Amino acid sequence: MNARTLPPTTWTTGSTEVFKTGTWRARLPRHVSAPSPCHAACPVNGDIAHWIGRARERDFRGAWEILTRNNPFPAVAGRVCHHPCETACNRQGYDEPLSICRLERHVGDLGLAQGWSYPAPALERSERIAIVGAGPSGLSAAYHLRRRGYAVTVFESRPRAGGLMRDGIPAYRLPRHVLDGEIARIVALGVELRCGEPIDSPAAFAQLRESFDAVYVAAGARLPKRLPQLDYRQPWVVDGATWLAQANAGEAPALGRSIVVIGGGSAAIDVARSARRAGHEVTMLALESREQMPAQRAEVEEALEEGVQLVDGASLVRAGREQGRVTLECARVNFVAGAERGRFRVEPIPGSGFCLEADAIVPSIGQDPDLAPFAQSVPADGALLRVDAQQATEAEGVYAGGDVASMARFVTEAIGMGKRAALAIDRALSEKAVPVPVPEGAGENALRASLAGARLPGLGIDVQQLVPLDAIATFYYPQAPRAPEARLPVSERLGDAEVQLGLEIERALAEARRCFSCGTCISCDNCFHYCPDLAIRRLPDGGYEVDGNYCKGCGICVRECPTGSMEMIEEVK
Repeated sequence: MNARTLPPTTWTTGSTEVFKTGTWRARLPRHVSAPSPCHAACPVNGDIAHWIGRARERDFRGAWEILTRNNPFPAVAGRVCHHPCETACNRQGYDEPLSICRLERHVGDLGLAQGWSYPAPALERSERIAIVGAGPSGLSAAYHLRRRGYAVTVFESRPRAGGLMRDGIPAYRLPRHVLDGEIARIVALGVELRCGEPIDSPAAFAQLRESFDAVYVAAGARLPKRLPQLDYRQPWVVDGATWLAQANAGEAPALGRSIVVIGGGSAAIDVARSARRAGHEVTMLALESREQMPAQRAEVEEALEEGVQLVDGASLVRAGREQGRVTLECARVNFVAGAERGRFRVEPIPGSGFCLEADAIVPSIGQDPDLAPFAQSVPADGALLRVDAQQATEAEGVYAGGDVASMARFVTEAIGMGKRAALAIDRALSEKAVPVPVPEGAGENALRASLAGARLPGLGIDVQQLVPLDAIATFYYPQAPRAPEARLPVSERLGDAEVQLGLEIERALAEARRCFSCGTCISCDNCFHYCPDLAIRRLPDGGYEVDGNYCKGCGICVRECPTGSMEMIEEVK
């Protein structure tokens, strides 16, 4: 238990004419609203403590509305996010981190089940925005721009929207009705979605720039990275992303009885587990040790449970086919990660060679974006379009995000970049925006109210302001374990049934009650009731105010605040 001590008394030379409480106060408590560590870590800058607080009160609709101010994919993100918010959670230093993702999934699933929808834009603007790519980043940008009244057209090369959420994530992780439901809700706002219309040449992109007031490029990464040890012309070598897209469409090609999947990331895990569901015997060959693999730990565990064989810490040397069987010559290696994502060093271990046999090899080591349509007008850094902190490129009116501009190949990172670009486009065009008539009662104030809290991810948050664990009065929170992971039994998994199961409502409520609400006032009145000098008063619109005429700086209010929403500051007269 964290039993905080009272702040130390500091004597001053002040007079009672200035300090009506006497001469001994030098610090004064202040009511604050500070960012929580989970908020700062969230790729979409979600107000996590705020929406969890609503869920804790059984106001799930209110929680959903707060959640979707920043993220239009709560049910998707609740399933596939790499959850850096949980790694940052203060509760981790007390017992176990909060299960934020599963709470988000619970709220998102309720939104779909109840048919909750977004309100029509409070304003309509004359500007037209084009978005290239209907993946998570493009659709996120479309959502945020449309809620601000812009006319948005999304161009997608594939027959259906979703990008790698559809092509790259199998149904056992992301059921298609969940994905389709959250996409449909965005489109229902009035977003024009034009599937089967690729922007695949410099001329097409130039025409797009001439026809629209701004362009957001979120074309994704579709070009597979290749291993020099493999001859990709051979029918027994099939790129993992290609195979997975076909498998997710119900058209997985036959590769024989056994396959070797090369790679250690989430995509490779998805290929391996999908291949098991297609009836293959599967071996994974990963450069990294099991502990170093970039795939999430739960994914690796589930793959092993489902019969995937893992050979970790090993590299392919060469491969060939004789008498109908593919032989892979391999060697053990030490994998040394670099300081940046995608940077690493491999140290072969002498005399560690061994062989694997299979019917086919499916390499899944990542993909690069196709920059050819944009290269003539948008500067690039290597395989990525060059962008600033607002996702703006060096080409006027052109913004870029997602896999085409970042190596952070996570769905929620892409969603956050789409939001960041949308807000930047809005700022750039706002001075030239021409409002058109809207229904009576709607206006700029209504727009601002509907989008309150939709802040730029990663901006405006000073890590020095984050609420630390020792600011939380943990003695108000009984130690309680995180809600246990519920998974489909292994015997029932080898199909499209979802493996990770959601939280039932009572478990969801119990998990929400574990939240410290770091830096977010919960109006508990502790500061008001515990003040021995009646120096704290409630404000009509929420929050509290300290009356310096009566406060003697004892710090009891700070000690008794359960969320770290009171702090002591040096008093300057």
